[in-house]
Amino acid sequence: MSPPRVFEGKLAIITGASRSFGAALATHFASRGANVVINYATSSSDKIAAELANHLSTTYNITALPVRADLLDPSAPATIVNAAKAVFTNPTATPSFQIDILINNAAVVNAQPIQELDVELWDQTFNINCKAPALLIKAAFPYLPHDRSGRIVNISSATTTWGLIQQTSYAGTKGAIEAMTRVWARELAERATVNSVSPGPMDTGLLNGLPEAPKQALRMYNALIPLAKERPGVDSEETLRLADEIGGRPGTLEEVAGIVGIACLPESGWMTGNQLGASGGGAFVR
Repeated sequence: MSPPRVFEGKLAIITGASRSFGAALATHFASRGANVVINYATSSSDKIAAELANHLSTTYNITALPVRADLLDPSAPATIVNAAKAVFTNPTATPSFQIDILINNAAVVNAQPIQELDVELWDQTFNINCKAPALLIKAAFPYLPHDRSGRIVNISSATTTWGLIQQTSYAGTKGAIEAMTRVWARELAERATVNSVSPGPMDTGLLNGLPEAPKQALRMYNALIPLAKERPGVDSEETLRLADEIGGRPGTLEEVAGIVGIACLPESGWMTGNQLGASGGGAFVR
């Protein structure tokens, strides 16, 4: 049974959307009627982004636009918005172009002990995880709705509260995006709600090959998370394998994308400046 098309005719811009969780986000919104801009960073993703856009367009009768723009480049946000404007402008509509939904998903993830902190990697992590979302919202600002119906979601991380080792730059930048979310919720109150979603471990492939020290920490945390218990006969074999390694099952991409979608529903208009957990009850880990 197809999901209801609750985002029919809306335009969603999603960064880091050609694969993994970003592709799950694009699929979630497209399957519910939204036109989607699939941002990605490098030419190596040209083919997969084009294939995803074609699949979403034909499967869900929407328009999906792949846009290559590396968010390490400060001009990338304007490139994304201008590409969307070129395709989705409707001269007969008022307004002729509007960005209804903006998902800041692109991120750099790394693990380094503090004594080995690499300055270049630190700068790259900050630029993608913090500066790029700010610049993209700046570029999108002229095209946000004027009736509070816009929806902006910044993807954060449960690492902001869990204190996982070797996560100085990643957890630090995700904590910063949560702080900026609250600022933007006030600044953009008449245009859009602004919330963050904090996933716990997800089945993205990043858990494969994780060093033993972070795995040990995840085992400790997963013991406290209500929904982390694996379900033989329900969960996939890969999920069960990961659960055995990290002491509990990770969230599926679709589960977490669904929570992002909730924050973008028309009915979510009385919620802004919030941090939404998407970790199976990871808020118990304090």
